[in-house]
Amino acid sequence: MARTVKHYDFTRKPLKPSAFWMWIARKFAIKPRLRGRKITVKKLKMAGIEPPYLLFVTHASMLDFPAMYTAVAPHDANNVVAIDAVRDVGDWLMRKLGCICKRKFVKDLNLIRNMRYCAENYNSIVCLYPEARYSLDGTTGFLPDSLGKMGKLLKVPVVVLRLYGTFISSPQWNKEEQRLPILCELECVADGEEIKTISAEELNERVHRAMQRDDYAYQRENGIELTYPRRANGLHNILYQCPHCGMEFKMESSGTRLWCTSCGKAWQMTELGTLAAEEGETEFSHIPDWTAWERQNVRAEVRAGSYRFDEAVTVHTLPNAKRFYDQGKGRLIQTCEGTRLICTAYGEARDLFWAGTELESVHIEYDYPYRKDKYKKNIFGDCIDISTPDESYWLHPIGCRDRLTKISFATEEIYLLAKERLKERGKPAPQGAQTRRAEENI
Repeated sequence: MARTVKHYDFTRKPLKPSAFWMWIARKFAIKPRLRGRKITVKKLKMAGIEPPYLLFVTHASMLDFPAMYTAVAPHDANNVVAIDAVRDVGDWLMRKLGCICKRKFVKDLNLIRNMRYCAENYNSIVCLYPEARYSLDGTTGFLPDSLGKMGKLLKVPVVVLRLYGTFISSPQWNKEEQRLPILCELECVADGEEIKTISAEELNERVHRAMQRDDYAYQRENGIELTYPRRANGLHNILYQCPHCGMEFKMESSGTRLWCTSCGKAWQMTELGTLAAEEGETEFSHIPDWTAWERQNVRAEVRAGSYRFDEAVTVHTLPNAKRFYDQGKGRLIQTCEGTRLICTAYGEARDLFWAGTELESVHIEYDYPYRKDKYKKNIFGDCIDISTPDESYWLHPIGCRDRLTKISFATEEIYLLAKERLKERGKPAPQGAQTRRAEENI
């Protein structure tokens, strides 16, 4: 018999950030988190720009949140936050802080309505992290093509906040935070008058261009040394394919060293974040060049029709912001046509399929949750999070390792290929008339 659970109500109107609770947050959470770090805030084309405005922020680590609040001070913000993060802190407090809850990589008109409600009724900064997950290699991740349209719908200035140093301080594959300097660059890409005149396409291009950054290049160019003796721990999670022998999922990392267990080749990670082969040629000294090569290989597999992932997974669901529910085991299958999950949830058999055009990207987490004392029974390890409008499925592959980064690349390449095929056939993007009318009426 199916179990009835209460799902999160995304139609609830967000609250204005509470002055009292924001004071508590700044004093006991934001400032302590950044203590001991040099924080620099640079403002570009921001003269005369005051709230309300739409703020797009680059995303690299948990340090992004205190850095963002520091950059926009003395103002507060209505911050768009993923439902798992709301679960971590608590829905009541997050709402007091003005947070707007959402599920990652799910098209949700309630989100746009709530963002516009905050801009119009609270005259606040509405903050969104459009990459929707932490950067894998310190560069800009997948950005949707809807950012320009979002700016036009809100009818307020659009600002981008580029954060440098948050990634190298705490990459997702090595979450031990280091106290390195952080640079916050606030740049207005379209003021209130321009929003009225430029097209959604041009605004989208401006935002995409302004969001580009490379944290490893920033580290090297500014001579920021990371002396942490375990700085390469976990690096094999993103550098999963050996460029010397070509084998996948045979990489290991520890201390300052990365190596391939298949051919034996090894690299050292320097204090400036570069790689140097211990013997022979250094194929990639710049880590993002290595991940770009891996992505290129995944793209070739997808376009040749040979890509496939088919493995058993443990399944947890997150219907609301209170708790995860253990649903036992399932199967995750990903091919060039899309992504399929076969499982049981709340006593019901489920067979879910996301076509290539329906899943732009996917949220992944290495060694999740890092703070295992906060989750007690819910210890997942490496996770893939795929959502529907009313459910989030947290999946932990069984019997295979280091697959998350490739799954992430493949999801995006499958989506891009599906879009190209639609365009070649002269078909519009998959959006029904009902959805279009709803957007027009926001």
